[in-house]
Amino acid sequence: MKIDFIEELRWRGMLHDMMPGTDEQLKKEMTSGYIGFDPTASSLHIGNLATIMLLVHFQRAGHKPYALVGGATGMIGDPSFKAAERSFLDEDTLRINQAGIKKQLEQFLDFDCGEHSAVMVNNYDWFKDMGFLQFLREAGKFLSVNYMMSKDSVKKRLETGISFTEFSYQLLQGYDFYHLYKHNNIRLQMGGSDQWGNITTGTEIIRRKEGDEEGYFKAYALTTPLLTKSDGSKFGKSEGGNIWLDASRTSPYQFYQFWLSQSDDDSPRLLRVFSLKAKAEIESLEAQHAEAPHLRVMQKALAEELTIRIHSERDFQLALKASEVLFGKATLETLQSIAADEFDVVFDGVPQTEISQAEWQGVANITDLVSTVTRGEIYPSKSEARRAIQQNAVSINKEKVKSAEQMLTDFALLQDRFLLVSKGKKNHLVKVI
Repeated sequence: MKIDFIEELRWRGMLHDMMPGTDEQLKKEMTSGYIGFDPTASSLHIGNLATIMLLVHFQRAGHKPYALVGGATGMIGDPSFKAAERSFLDEDTLRINQAGIKKQLEQFLDFDCGEHSAVMVNNYDWFKDMGFLQFLREAGKFLSVNYMMSKDSVKKRLETGISFTEFSYQLLQGYDFYHLYKHNNIRLQMGGSDQWGNITTGTEIIRRKEGDEEGYFKAYALTTPLLTKSDGSKFGKSEGGNIWLDASRTSPYQFYQFWLSQSDDDSPRLLRVFSLKAKAEIESLEAQHAEAPHLRVMQKALAEELTIRIHSERDFQLALKASEVLFGKATLETLQSIAADEFDVVFDGVPQTEISQAEWQGVANITDLVSTVTRGEIYPSKSEARRAIQQNAVSINKEKVKSAEQMLTDFALLQDRFLLVSKGKKNHLVKVI
C-alpha cells in the first residue's frame, strides 16, 4: 500500500514548508522530484540523512526520486548561512566524490524498480558547454538583483562580504530546477529548510520563463526542518567531527555507538526522521522506553536499523560484540566467538601491543606480561602491576587474575594470536606475531 507523502512527513515531523498546490500535485499523479547533494566529499554524512529520507518516503509514496549531484555548483559552493567562501574543488576530485555519493544513495533508493526508479543526474552535464553570455540570457535576465538580495542566505553574508561567484549560486541552482523541469518533467524540488531561498528561486525562474497560466504553478517547493538537539546544538557531529556513511571514515562500530549515545529527549524525533518503522511500532518503542528508560530501547532500535541499512548485518553484529566487550558484560565465551578476521574491527581504537612468539613463550607469569614484556605499555612497572592484581583490577580475556604469580598457561590465546588485558574498565589488546 502506497503511503501519503505529505501525511507521512507531517506525523514524522519532517515537513517544514511547502508551496501552495504541492499536495494537490502529488495526489493528482506520479510526480518527479529531486534533491541536490553537494559533492564536497566522497561520502555523505548523517547531516545529509534527513534529506535522503525525504527521497526515500517520496519513492515509497509512488513517486519518482531524482538525486542531483552538483558537479558544476560544487565547484563554487553554496553560500547559504556559511561564514566564509569555500575552496574550489577540481574536476577529478568532484568526479570521485560523485561516484562515492551514488554508491551510498543506492543503499536507500531503488534505482531499478520500473517507472518509480530513482535517477542520478549531474548538473555539470548541462553547464559544461554553456557560455557565460548564454547563461545570462537563459537565467540572469529573469531575476532582479533586488529579488536575489532579499534571500536570507545572502543577507547574512552581505555583512561579511560575498563574492559574485557565490552570489550567483542561487541562479545556478534555480536554473537546475528549470532544466530538470524542461527535460525530465520534474515538478518538485525538496531540501533542508535552509535551502528554501534557493529552491524558490528555481520556481520563480520556471514561472517567469514558462508563464503562470491562470495562477497555476507548474513547479513546487518543499523543505524539511534542520535537525537540532534538544539543547539547541546542531545534530550530526561528534567530538571528532562529522559522522560519515563511509566505513573508512567512520567505522560501523563508531556509527553504531553514535546512535546508541543519543539522549532520551532527542530519540523520539530521531526515530521518526531516520527510521522506516511504521507509526504504531515507533509509538510502541516510545511506550517501552517510558516504562524502562535504562534499557534504551529507542536508541538500540535506531542504531540497529541504521547500522544494518548503511553498512550490513555483519557489521551490526560486530558492533554489538565490540560494545559488549568494551562496555558490557562480555565473557570468555563472547571473546572466543570473535573470528580471527574480526579482531581488527572489534578492537579498532583499543590500545594494542605486538610481541613476538619468542617473547610470548618466554613470559614467566602475568606480572611479567603486563609490565615487562609489553614494554610498560599496560603497567609501567612490576610493582604497579602486582598492586593492581592484588586489588582485583586486572583481567585476562575477561577472567580475573587471581595472583601476581599466576602462570600465563592458565589463559589461552584467542584465535592463537590475541590476549585481552583489562585494567579496570580500560582494555588493551596483546597481539602475538
